[in-house]
Amino acid sequence: MVKIKPFRALRPPKQLAKQVSARPYDVMNSAEAKAEAGEKSLLHITKPEIDFEPVIDEHSQQAYNKAVENFKKWQELGWLVQDDREKYYIYSQTMNGRVQYGLVACANVDDYLNGKIKKHELTRKDKEDDRMIHVKIQNANIEPVFFAYPDVDEINEIVDKTVANQVPVYSFVADEDGFGHDFWVIDDDEIIERITEIFASVPALYVADGHHRTAAAARVGEEKRNKNKYHTGKEEYNYFMAVIFPASNLMIIDYNRLIKDLNGLSKDEFIAKLEKSFAIELKGKEIYKPDKLHNFSMYIGKEWYSLTAKEGTYSDADPVGALDVTILSNLVFDEILNLGNLRTSNRIDFVGGIRGLGELKKRVDSGEMAAAFALYPVSMKQLINIADTGNIMPPKTTWFEPKLRSGLAIHKLD
Repeated sequence: MVKIKPFRALRPPKQLAKQVSARPYDVMNSAEAKAEAGEKSLLHITKPEIDFEPVIDEHSQQAYNKAVENFKKWQELGWLVQDDREKYYIYSQTMNGRVQYGLVACANVDDYLNGKIKKHELTRKDKEDDRMIHVKIQNANIEPVFFAYPDVDEINEIVDKTVANQVPVYSFVADEDGFGHDFWVIDDDEIIERITEIFASVPALYVADGHHRTAAAARVGEEKRNKNKYHTGKEEYNYFMAVIFPASNLMIIDYNRLIKDLNGLSKDEFIAKLEKSFAIELKGKEIYKPDKLHNFSMYIGKEWYSLTAKEGTYSDADPVGALDVTILSNLVFDEILNLGNLRTSNRIDFVGGIRGLGELKKRVDSGEMAAAFALYPVSMKQLINIADTGNIMPPKTTWFEPKLRSGLAIHKLD
């Protein structure tokens, strides 16, 4: 069973929430961040290289020093203020009229180390190391990780009641993407205690987005405890900040593929080889979006096709083998195109469905890419099944949107 706790969030005054908050560090490059960052934006802390002209290396000591300087400055100027006692918070996001509500809380380092916080992706040590540096130099979790949990009716009722009876302390629509963000404070001691008790009966949390940040936060906590000969387990560094959503609230969107060549085949030869494993239907010039699992959309030669994997080419009893990314990789990228390791191949590119299938069409029509494949989205049920069975999804399988806004709450480790 998992352990969470309330915390004293460091957060902006109500009138500054929109100005301070920012998109997460990893959804934009330095140039985009520099153009996007206003005077008070958290991007000066999460991407401090933008404060230099020209922009410097984000991994340089100079950039790290600037991050520390800015974090201290934001607190001194009152752009970030710490709450007087431990609380839970509710954070909602609205995209295209759809709303999802998450609990902002601190998750336990031991739960990650012991596998109660379950992952579905591999992490790279170099990326973990980079995120560790940021946590250690600030002694804080500046950006939250994105978790899911199996629905609990009582938690949903607490959230619904809070949202219905309280005015949010923050409520704004972000200029960058038009997504709505609302934020409530839970400061009733009885409710806080009850939330903690309820989660003590939740069997697991699931990393939805932020595998590297999660691993880095846990490693920092483990490192701090090993250096503290008076360690008790109650220190703040034993926890890290997460926004935890009931699984039913979340929607995974498609994560699509573009290939640069057909491995020496003509379009007709390629389609002929596909017929071994797929039922193929020409859809014409209008964009075709897959409508069910094991159905794919292919764009090639200015035409859209429906590809449906034939029975016997996959096994629904295999959690990983039944994933559409696995089916496509095995039957097309390996068997026909010989792309090799998709994590390192320069013959393939990945495009999040948030950009639409028109982006796939544009890149193929330009001649940059030879063909595009759109996939039906993975379900939360599939993700949880993968994590529960200790399996790992292939690269670039899930895309969660909207991303968590950074800067609405920060967790200090002391």
